Amino acid sequence: MRNRIIISEKPLFFTILIVVIITGGLTITSLHRTGGTNPTSILCTFVNSHSQPNPKQPPTTHISAILHYATTRTTAQQTLPEIKVAVDVLQTLAPCNLLVFGIGHESVMWASLNPRGTTLFLEDDLNSVHKTLNDAPSLRVHHISYDTQLSDADYLLTSYKTSPKCLPTQVYLKGNTRCKLALSNLPEEVYKREWDAIIIDGPKGYYGEAPGRMMAIFSAAVMARRRERGGDTHVFVHDVNRKVEKEYAEEFLCKNYLVTAENRLWHFRIPPSAKESPTFC
Repeated sequence: MRNRIIISEKPLFFTILIVVIITGGLTITSLHRTGGTNPTSILCTFVNSHSQPNPKQPPTTHISAILHYATTRTTAQQTLPEIKVAVDVLQTLAPCNLLVFGIGHESVMWASLNPRGTTLFLEDDLNSVHKTLNDAPSLRVHHISYDTQLSDADYLLTSYKTSPKCLPTQVYLKGNTRCKLALSNLPEEVYKREWDAIIIDGPKGYYGEAPGRMMAIFSAAVMARRRERGGDTHVFVHDVNRKVEKEYAEEFLCKNYLVTAENRLWHFRIPPSAKESPTFC
């Protein structure tokens, strides 16, 4: 999806180590939960809640993750400290609704961090979709399209305020073709669910003809603001060292909601906002 960052001189070892640590932590967490309701999960949507897995065994997604990373030589796109930011949050939320823009090396890990939850990936590169599903057929991936190019970013950022359907008091996503930043034609499932966590690590945004992440960041902000259930939406934006990701995150996700900044990753915790609010921030 973009230039890859090597975690260390021995990426295979560290990748396996990360997954084993995550698996162990989540397995222990699941054992504690068998004794009663975990209050940190009450805001999340449970999937397959009628099934009762053996608490002595790690979920199948964890086993699949270990096998996947133990047999790949692909290096990670995020650094270990960046990954840990999302890991810490997802361990308190899972099982929940997790939406991920972009697919890549970390995709199997994100799914394994949300056992018995709903993890959905949105990807515009059809070749990447086929490759990922060939390697990890259990992942849930929707192929989507973007109507923007990275070269449009400056214009869209300055002009959206002149479009009423982009403004907080009137904005919506499904069918909103009058706002050029709104993802108006996503799969119905995306609109029907309220997402507890959103990871933005795609689409490509490092050359002028690439889609850029303008629509993804804007739409994530709208999803978070229009949440009807109680609780905040956790939004993670990667590659904020780049101009567009940084400017759009500050404009729509808001610096006052920024809770963690780790290298190239920003973590926002966004509360539901009144529809009458005249600004995003």
